[in-house]
Amino acid sequence: MNAPENAVTSPMPHVMNTYGRLPIALSHGQGCWVWDTLGRKYLDGLGGIAVNTLGHAHPKLVPALQDQVAKLIHSSNYYEVPLQETLAARLCDISGLESVFFCSTGLEANEAALKIARKFGHDRGIERPEIVVYEGAFHGRSIATLSATANPKIQAGFGPLVEGFVRVPLNDLAAVQQVARDNPNVVAVFLETIQGEGGINPSRWDYLQGLRELCDQKQWLLMLDEVQCGLGRTGKWFAHQWAGIQPDVMPLAKGLGSGVPVGAVVTGPKASKVLGPGNHGTTFGGNPLAMRAGVETLRIMVEDGLLHNAATVGAELKSGLQRELRGLDGVVEVRGQGLMLGIELARPCGVLLARAAEAGLMLSVTADKVIRLVPPLILTSDEAAQIITILCPLIRDFLAEPANP
Repeated sequence: MNAPENAVTSPMPHVMNTYGRLPIALSHGQGCWVWDTLGRKYLDGLGGIAVNTLGHAHPKLVPALQDQVAKLIHSSNYYEVPLQETLAARLCDISGLESVFFCSTGLEANEAALKIARKFGHDRGIERPEIVVYEGAFHGRSIATLSATANPKIQAGFGPLVEGFVRVPLNDLAAVQQVARDNPNVVAVFLETIQGEGGINPSRWDYLQGLRELCDQKQWLLMLDEVQCGLGRTGKWFAHQWAGIQPDVMPLAKGLGSGVPVGAVVTGPKASKVLGPGNHGTTFGGNPLAMRAGVETLRIMVEDGLLHNAATVGAELKSGLQRELRGLDGVVEVRGQGLMLGIELARPCGVLLARAAEAGLMLSVTADKVIRLVPPLILTSDEAAQIITILCPLIRDFLAEPANP
């Protein structure tokens, strides 16, 4: 997550000052609504940055987690964890892939994907394997994932970065084909199906299909980062399913545990056997509490029809925003799919973070100019209409102001 612009310095003197924060402390939530410690109420259009799949205090999730806490929270991976197999089987069922490694965060999932790609290359006799990555990408803040990311602001001060990445523009298949002709060390293509922190930039379906074909021709791994756009957010289980393809490696996290930290790397036949005992591991990954959260999240999503809800309510929200903002000078585009939407403005709009909060709406601004909406997948049509009612006047007023020099 990028620190929000125009945010105040944290008032907590003993917490390391790594975030710019608004002066708001949340106390509790219910559904798509949260309350702060002063009793103010907010409509949650951010969902913990695409994390709170089931909203807050879901009546089916809470008792399941209470039950698991009373049984077993953590177990070392020295021993079998039956809930890992339960969740892994479900993820393989909905993805069509065949094996899963569990961790705790999206960064860890992406780091594991990079290790899989490198070892895949070494196993093929490539001494210095390279990975195609993208302009506008965000994969995390470890040194390796930071190197795969394309944001000079967050890379500054942390060099030297990790080598082995070749960067190309999104949705330009010719650029990747040129890399294939020029670079025999490439072993994988790694991209977000929909870029999140980069500004809600979707990969075109025909582009994904072209990548799948090229990776098959070159025997590369196609690695699709679905950390933010996966798990039903676009109206299908995974955003790449709109293109009718399957990746070889798929990192997941964020919404998988509805707020309990869960990360996963799901792999297909080309990648499933790359890592063996001793090649990779984690202390907290796959713990019983996280696994129960994932199992229950997927179960409730099916029971409550949340993929359909994300598609239909997301379409209502997108069309409503487009209708209210159509023709407004300074609005570049409303884009995205399902309940992962971005409104790009013609100039930086970080001030809208605080203004929206004052008006009772939580959202984020990413890539300086893009308002990001990633609410819980339980969002109702009425709540989508409320987002439109609150947000669009704020955008109009902002764009009516003189631009800062």
